[in-house]
Amino acid sequence: GEDVKPFTPEKTKEIVMSLQQPAVFCNMVGNWPALHWNVNYLSAVLEGKTIQFRLGLKTVDLVPQFETSCSYVEATLEEFLAWSCGQPSCLSGPFSCYDYSKYWAYADYKYIARIFEDKPEIFQDVRWSDFGFPGRNGKESTLWIGSEGANTPCHLDSYGCNLVLQVQGRKRWHLFPPGDTSFLYPTRIPYEESSIFSKVNIANPDLKRFPDFRNSTAHVVTLSPGQVLLVPRHWWHYVESIDPVTVSINSWIELDADHEARVEEAITRMLVCAIKSAENPSDGDLWLNPTEVEATSHEINLQYLNKAVSAYLKCQEASVSGQARSSSTGAKQRTNASCKRKRREVGCEPGSCTLLTQECDFATPKAEELQKIPFGPHLIQVLPQSHKTSVMGAVAVESDSGDLLHENEGEHFGKLIRKRDRLLMSNDCETAAHQMDSDCGPCTSQTALSTNDLLDCLVNPHVISLVAQLLLERMRV
Repeated sequence: GEDVKPFTPEKTKEIVMSLQQPAVFCNMVGNWPALHWNVNYLSAVLEGKTIQFRLGLKTVDLVPQFETSCSYVEATLEEFLAWSCGQPSCLSGPFSCYDYSKYWAYADYKYIARIFEDKPEIFQDVRWSDFGFPGRNGKESTLWIGSEGANTPCHLDSYGCNLVLQVQGRKRWHLFPPGDTSFLYPTRIPYEESSIFSKVNIANPDLKRFPDFRNSTAHVVTLSPGQVLLVPRHWWHYVESIDPVTVSINSWIELDADHEARVEEAITRMLVCAIKSAENPSDGDLWLNPTEVEATSHEINLQYLNKAVSAYLKCQEASVSGQARSSSTGAKQRTNASCKRKRREVGCEPGSCTLLTQECDFATPKAEELQKIPFGPHLIQVLPQSHKTSVMGAVAVESDSGDLLHENEGEHFGKLIRKRDRLLMSNDCETAAHQMDSDCGPCTSQTALSTNDLLDCLVNPHVISLVAQLLLERMRV
């Protein structure tokens, strides 16, 4: 029956917190009202309210289509549906000058707490309590609505792990383990807190420019309605919508390791903002992702760094005086939101935000207490793709019934509040949705290193991790 779950909430949380590879939960959400959140239903609930869509070209280039190269429109879901169904331009409004055969549209990272702020009762339609997180519902979740071809560039999330519920249509996920980071050529341009992008276009990799990508190992899965994907901490992912209309709901689960990650992110922000802000503005380098409101000052960034360090040290003290943990990387849930989420919602600055210094609750099960992961029809491994096939050429793990997957034959917490107060908005048909940053384009003969070349080395995740460790060690002395 719909109310009978294959795993108890306690067992499910144990799996989520201990599993270090992607997997798909089946038959866990059959009684969730959120399964009825198709675009027609959401359109009726929103009653003509507009939301922002990101538009990109369906043309597959050798370089990723970052958010800095997209166009943006404000539109209703009715207009989105009319456009995706090929209705007359008068019905599709802001989409009318974007040919559906050439463009995709994505309403991504829409926090349910914000778009349904006048209908809080709808939050209860999402029940993450079934996954062992009591009290977590739609208020702590994010909504994604896209057309066929809509995608998220390959990236990893600095914070947390990710639970993703597929509601309507299917999405294909290409995931890469943390150990493949160097093969994916990480970059912090465009800069966004908590997101490390790959220079490689997973859909069409430039192997001449990025030869080490051949050494990466893709785990590919096609997520169908009713299934929930677990994306473990620091797994790279490229996500694409493969049906005419898709709807997903996700929630990022906070982890112990996020405290150190916030220190690393604070260091990265300080360096990127300092170096890029020193460049001549006339260079026209769109280095700041539209999700970031502005390039914060050095003073604010330094305050942010000190807050992050203080929070980390406070939690370390709590772990020593409290119950001993089995490992320094153990994961746990916190009931409060991250500082980044809080700052984006209420507008407080890093220096004035006190949420980072909250008490820590170390309730993580010990590793030796964890039972063997119960893989089977209700929990499916996302297996590595065969090296004999290309990254995009394999048949992904599919499920026609939504109940069983078949073996492969052959992308703040991660993204946090995405406030777009100062977006590159455009309803102008002449505005190209594919204006690429010159530093992101195919490699050309260069006579000198660019600022971005320096940053790729300076804020490389391995370098930043070492700097954070040295800073924290200095604070302990």
